[in-house]
Amino acid sequence: MSQYLIVLSLDALGAEDLEDLSELDAIAELIEKGVHIKQVESIYPSLTYPAHTSIITGHYPKTHGIVNNTKIEPGKASPDWFWFKKSIRVPTLYDKAKEAGLKTAAFLWPVAAKSGIDYNIAEIFPNRFWLNQVVVSLWGSSPRFLLEMNKKFGHLRKGIEQPELDHFLTEAVVDTILHKQPRLLLAHFVDMDSMRHAYGVQSKEAKEALKRHNTRVRRIIEATKEAGIYDETTFVILGDHYQIDVDTAIRLNVLLREMGYIETNQNGEIISWQAYAKSTDGSSYIYCKDPSICETLQQELIKVEGIERILTRPEIIEKGADPEACFMVEGKPGYFFMEQLNGELIEKVLPEKVGEPDYYKAVHGYDPKKENYQTTLVIAGPKIKQHTTFEKARLIDEGPTFARILGLDLPDAEGRVLEEIFNTQ
Repeated sequence: MSQYLIVLSLDALGAEDLEDLSELDAIAELIEKGVHIKQVESIYPSLTYPAHTSIITGHYPKTHGIVNNTKIEPGKASPDWFWFKKSIRVPTLYDKAKEAGLKTAAFLWPVAAKSGIDYNIAEIFPNRFWLNQVVVSLWGSSPRFLLEMNKKFGHLRKGIEQPELDHFLTEAVVDTILHKQPRLLLAHFVDMDSMRHAYGVQSKEAKEALKRHNTRVRRIIEATKEAGIYDETTFVILGDHYQIDVDTAIRLNVLLREMGYIETNQNGEIISWQAYAKSTDGSSYIYCKDPSICETLQQELIKVEGIERILTRPEIIEKGADPEACFMVEGKPGYFFMEQLNGELIEKVLPEKVGEPDYYKAVHGYDPKKENYQTTLVIAGPKIKQHTTFEKARLIDEGPTFARILGLDLPDAEGRVLEEIFNTQ
């Protein structure tokens, strides 16, 4: 249906962000030219890595295997992330594109390190003291391509700081469109997500980041025109989740340690554990080695300030989250979960703490059905209806729909093809 598909993920893009398009001319142009699905329900937990994997597989986390951003590594100050594609248990959109002989490119797309994508700049960072950013990036990416892009545009970056990293990414995307013309291009921009974490959902900094994204979208559209592929390209603008402002942290592992479910040595390091709270920011998995303690723990944790509800294992499975968890706790708006064993159980986050590790002004990871918490989707290109609005879809519907656009199929996907967006005339 389309020769080229360009998917631009604007991390933390919410439905509310596209209610006023007065300063978003490039995005408004795509909405006018195509379809805008106003409210898209993310997955649970609504985190970047599970969400982006659902986007390109059409499956819930319980099926594709990326149930959190980070792995269960109790007590580790910085757990490993799900960086590598080998963790995904089902076919991806780029797998199917490669099988069909289509050229592929990806830019900081989560869980795509060592993926076999033709032109890949992986999202990965050094998590061991003996590693550095150069080594891990080359290991996870297409090394020759990464070196080429860094030689041309590395002067735009300041490490992994934003907005400079997204400036670098934009120029790499534009250069790739002009000189390599991949049939499938996936790009993940984190500028606005970073600003919301640091300054709040509706902060001036977040709004400026959205305007910068609009400029990036314009730059990429113009690149397709210069490359002569504009009329054959389908453009997608999407979000993976929204964010909610927070002011209070909850450390459930402090309580579990006090209750005797976590044993530590004199240095505070974990010796053994029977129950562990694995944070997803707005919610938290509770893992138990002995299922018989689940009910007792549920009765205790529901009493904790800031806990909105308990989700039992059947409810977790129904929502598509990790079936290995004993249960989950959902935070009230304004509350989020830390994973540390030390500190206060409940801590008000003072402004001067924001910016330190794990301290934020806004987070995600909540139940995607929370009020005013939806993300959104824009699709424009050949065979897509013009100037058409739909109210709702699910994140898991995006992958099957993108596959259809490229004449591919994601077999047995839990999401559906959004047939209503296509112009059948």
